[in-house]
Amino acid sequence: MPAVLERAAVRFVRIAFALFSMTLAFGCRVSQPQGRAEGRCVDECKVKAEARCSEEACIRGCRFVLDRLMEHEGSGIIACVATGKKAACNDDAWATCAVNIGVHADGGPPEPPPPSED
Repeated sequence: MPAVLERAAVRFVRIAFALFSMTLAFGCRVSQPQGRAEGRCVDECKVKAEARCSEEACIRGCRFVLDRLMEHEGSGIIACVATGKKAACNDDAWATCAVNIGVHADGGPPEPPPPSED
């Protein structure tokens, strides 16, 4: 193998190793909260709902209701999940609590009237 090709191969391996190392060091951390609101929610969930929810369930649930966290409804939702009637701390429990807490609890606006006959 010519020396030029050997140097190019070595350079390629070094670059590939560096990129792989960076991916491992800075890779996506799916099992950790991503933002401040989500982090606060997970911390509160681990304290208030520890009997029903694992840390992974708290992380998933807080991500699931992230829009409600932005509306500052997180504490009410966590309290609902912690005292829920079902034993599971799953998506259904988080969704049920999210729609029954705060300004959205009334079910939203009424449906529009039927179209006129004109």
